[in-house]
Amino acid sequence: MTTTQPDVSTAEPPPGRPSPLRRLLPGPPDAAPAGGSTLLRHLVPVVLAGTLVVLLTNQLPPYQNLQVARVCAFLCVTAGYTVLVGLNGQLSLGHGALMATGAYTVALVQRAFEARTVQGRWILPLSLLAAVAVTAAAGLVIGLAAARLRGPYLAGVTLTVATLVPAITTIFTGVFNGEQGLRFPAETPPAFLGAYFQPERWLAWIALLAALLTMLLMANLVRSRFGRSLRAVRDDEVAARLSGIHVARNQVLAFVVSAACAGLGGGVYAVLTATVAPGKFALDLSLFLLMAIVIGGLGSLAGAVWGAVLLVALQDLPSLVNDTFTLPAGLAQRLEGNLALAVFGLILIVVMLAAPGGLQGAARTLTARLRPGRRTPHP
Repeated sequence: MTTTQPDVSTAEPPPGRPSPLRRLLPGPPDAAPAGGSTLLRHLVPVVLAGTLVVLLTNQLPPYQNLQVARVCAFLCVTAGYTVLVGLNGQLSLGHGALMATGAYTVALVQRAFEARTVQGRWILPLSLLAAVAVTAAAGLVIGLAAARLRGPYLAGVTLTVATLVPAITTIFTGVFNGEQGLRFPAETPPAFLGAYFQPERWLAWIALLAALLTMLLMANLVRSRFGRSLRAVRDDEVAARLSGIHVARNQVLAFVVSAACAGLGGGVYAVLTATVAPGKFALDLSLFLLMAIVIGGLGSLAGAVWGAVLLVALQDLPSLVNDTFTLPAGLAQRLEGNLALAVFGLILIVVMLAAPGGLQGAARTLTARLRPGRRTPHP
């Protein structure tokens, strides 16, 4: 007599299990960490960090404020990206294209209102929300394919997306204006800030607000039921299915969340320059983003901050070298395209050899060693 074994590959979550949207929120009181509400625990450091950065921007010249704004824009992307790759274990090489999707959405919405001579402070948040919605929809499509693919196959699909999106902008020139890209009205400070308020400081505040909201949401996601489900799927899919976790649904939702963050970052990045062009979102941007979260520390939101800072610093490296040293024109042109990638790769090799946990892992280890009264574990 033979018995039929249950098919664990198609096992569904038990009835009454919370919906995925509910699991994005912090858990019930009995699941919350000691010390109070998870949301409150994350809100306090976010507010403190935002206050410090605002005070810093009041003392910085325009170019440095623009650099702060770029770091915040990239932080929106790296925060969601490290959740996808580090927390859920899905390798994506197409987040540069998702940034482009958000940037072009903001540009098209802004130009649509400009054509109708509609003005208002509400246009910017509306265009950023549209960027988040459009890229989330794109992430849903990619995530549905990702749920059936693993490892290099998933990387290959997302790599195709990274090369396809810039190509689309050059094919449909009537909509996206080809290689020249799209321009839209620049964001100006509100009148109540004064006629001499620095525009770059206002842009830094906009990017900072987007980054703080992203970090707050991602921090709560990591500590929520949904975050624990993502880690379970990453560690062992079969065990996750047996425990009642819907693996495919969690993978798709992870891609949607990460894509939405990339769209927000791309939209903010477009607002900083009031222009968007396919050359800004080339294939090497996706490689830079992946190397940034690996160097910063996979699965760590603090590592995402390290990665965003590195992205801005290394992208400005060629111009810094050209300003410091007098180089021939041909060599300077080659450095502009290859120096940042070469230095990024070198840093990646050094970090992987010296600190496999990334910069954040190395900082955590160093802090633990320097902490007074630290106990040395017995062998």
